[in-house]
Amino acid sequence: MNIGIIVMTFLGINIDFFFMLLFLLKKYHVLQVLLGYLAGVMLLLIGSYFISATLGLFLPEWLLGLLGILPIYMALHDDDGNDAPKWHKQPIITVLLTYLSVCSGCVLAIFLPIMIGKSIHDLVITILIIAILVTMIIFIIKLVVTTNLVMKIMNQYGEIMMKICYILIGLYVFWDSGLIHHVLSYF
Repeated sequence: MNIGIIVMTFLGINIDFFFMLLFLLKKYHVLQVLLGYLAGVMLLLIGSYFISATLGLFLPEWLLGLLGILPIYMALHDDDGNDAPKWHKQPIITVLLTYLSVCSGCVLAIFLPIMIGKSIHDLVITILIIAILVTMIIFIIKLVVTTNLVMKIMNQYGEIMMKICYILIGLYVFWDSGLIHHVLSYF
């Protein structure tokens, strides 16, 4: 597993959710937000792994590299649909459901191709890295929740930064799966 790709993927997928975290951290205790966020991320990562493992049984890995089209499509597609419903339940469940409603499509579309051909060991390493990142991000956002400069930068450049990350991730999936090598072998 490439740790840089895991970090870039996590940040690219979650950059829009970081805005939601600003509001959730103002409303709920840090631990409640952390637990809800971790639960959502873990559910989606494990789901991506098992879906990709199932596809890997039937299709060659280079062909599954075509899934790299998904993050590129998401970068070029403008309809984000980020209107998260408002639930009035326990804070942890609220954060979990908010995360799932905002990020499910992105996480599944992007992590599914990255998890193709990976072992359970790779999944565990990925989960540990992302759990550390989630924890760090929660505490960083909690520290900067009142900083106007951060809000201004994210509002101005957040969308383009997210799109660039998605495109780079899609291209990496093409390369890592062997798709590019396989296509070039015909020439």
